[in-house]
Amino acid sequence: MSDHFHDHPPLAAEPPPDCPRCQKPEPLCICDSVTPLESRLGLLILQHPQEQDRALGTARLAAQHFQNAVVKVGLSWPSLAKALGRPVDDPSRWAILYLGSAKAAELDPESEVVALTRKGEVAENQRAILKSIEGVILLDGTWSQAKALWWRNPWMLKCQRVILGPRRPSRYGQLRREPRSDGLSTIEAAGLLMAALERRPEIAATLEASFERMLARYREVEKAHPELTPRPKPRAKPGWRRRKRRV
Repeated sequence: MSDHFHDHPPLAAEPPPDCPRCQKPEPLCICDSVTPLESRLGLLILQHPQEQDRALGTARLAAQHFQNAVVKVGLSWPSLAKALGRPVDDPSRWAILYLGSAKAAELDPESEVVALTRKGEVAENQRAILKSIEGVILLDGTWSQAKALWWRNPWMLKCQRVILGPRRPSRYGQLRREPRSDGLSTIEAAGLLMAALERRPEIAATLEASFERMLARYREVEKAHPELTPRPKPRAKPGWRRRKRRV
């Protein structure tokens, strides 16, 4: 008589729980290594609801480095105050990072942070503008998702738009290829922008070190548990989209 009990496949192991802070599967979590920094600036990260890359995403990890950081998931909010959850005296004192088609390397190759006018030109009095900033807004998602957030929230035009000209490409490397050389992860962008505005290079160094630890942990887990580390699709270049037929 054949032993039919061995014909059944083994039961699948339960997936590990997610960390409540970074929302990554616990094997990928490095939250215990994060110590919040003191910062005079507020930080608001607006995440597109379809930004699903939990394994390599950095928004919530970036926010943990600052005691006055807020992460909101959604498509639109009536105002900066509603998104932030508290009153805002002057939205123009909040810097919003939105690259769009602008490139710092072409507009101001000497600067890592460039303030723009509403027309997308380099603003006058860069030093005075950047010195007056009280908070930073980052859009977390793909290029097209960031564009959707930008267009769905008209109040963002009241904020001070800035772009970045990083000296080196993202540390993602081959793990997630950015479509532009100035495309950074959210944690890298937060580190570069907050450090420049506060003139404290240690902010960037701290966030970059956390990002390096996160990537190292990802690579370790990728070898042992590839099911927890799906590789994201390459990000489409900004401005690219399929042609839609007119009805």
